[in-house]
Amino acid sequence: MSDWQKILREGSIDTLEKLAEKFGRENIDVEALQPAFDNFQMRITPAALEQIKEVGDPMWQQYVPTVQELDIVDGVIDSLDEDGDSPVPNITHRYPDRALFLVSPVCATYCRFCTRRRKVGDPEKIPLNQFDSAFDYLRQHTEIRDVIMSGGDPMMLSDRRLEYFFQQLRAIPHIEIIRIGSRITSHLPERITPEFCEMVQKYHPVYMNTHFNHPDELTPAAVAALDRLAKAGIPLGCQTVLLKGVNDDPKIMMELMHRLLKARVRPYYIYMADQVAGGEHFRTQVQKGLEIIKALRGWTSGLAVPHFVIDAPGGGGKVPLLPEYVEEINDDEVVFRNYQGQRFTYKQPRQAAAAACGSVDQEQPDIVPIEIAAKHSRRKAVGGRRKG
Repeated sequence: MSDWQKILREGSIDTLEKLAEKFGRENIDVEALQPAFDNFQMRITPAALEQIKEVGDPMWQQYVPTVQELDIVDGVIDSLDEDGDSPVPNITHRYPDRALFLVSPVCATYCRFCTRRRKVGDPEKIPLNQFDSAFDYLRQHTEIRDVIMSGGDPMMLSDRRLEYFFQQLRAIPHIEIIRIGSRITSHLPERITPEFCEMVQKYHPVYMNTHFNHPDELTPAAVAALDRLAKAGIPLGCQTVLLKGVNDDPKIMMELMHRLLKARVRPYYIYMADQVAGGEHFRTQVQKGLEIIKALRGWTSGLAVPHFVIDAPGGGGKVPLLPEYVEEINDDEVVFRNYQGQRFTYKQPRQAAAAACGSVDQEQPDIVPIEIAAKHSRRKAVGGRRKG
């Protein structure tokens, strides 16, 4: 047994009784929580436990079962209709050139908002003995160039098993990119071993999409694990879920994005929490996500601004949302506001004039701040307009 497997097995809390012993029966009502536990199992690793500072804090909210999970209003079991886009077991093929490949049924720690809670934790629903049809499908569909290994968490597999997947995928000529979706760096950083980092380099390009929802999750151990992955040549991205009571605050999100970049992780997505049955209490208004993006864009580096998306219910795929910056578009100009609320105009190309004169007026500025149009001509006369 590997060290990380021993830590997982001996140090994790995986029953309500253990949870009550850890946090007190005044905080854990075993009988009341049993139905939620039965619907979706629980496990909290030592690393995740250390992140819980007090009852009810953001990490507690993510990992500890609650009776709210039993309140179903408009939640859907398979909210993204992944099964509807599954031509063979363990494959979801929704987008033209990429496919999701479920390779592991289990996670180190189970997030209570999990969109795949109908399957995760149940080996019968993500079968480990039905991969032949998945590989056959990937071989036959030459349009697939990008495969995302997910689950569960692929990093819960042994190095030997992971290398088997890498070998099989790399033997398919049209597959260019392999991605791993994993939260292991936060929940079980010990899993990122030197042996894994040495092995994975044989199969590049291999990317990893990590998952951090709160800046406190970037512990020294997690950052060290991310450093090992980066040094192994694995480009790192982060998929964050917008969660009520966890990170629905622009300042928290700003800090998270900054700390991710310091750890060499590129913020990739902020997801609206999915409309999944059992996780509805985590959902915020969409306006909250737009508020957060507006607080990031322009106020910090573009590197720190992820895409804000809704994964469309029913299988429509990821749809990006942006705050409203454009006020008007017509054939002559576009009027919009910047991150500070200032209004600007961008002149549309003068197609008719260009055709008549044979050239475009090179003196016409691209972008003119409406409020300071008078200053523009003076600035231009003394050296031109700076672009920032």
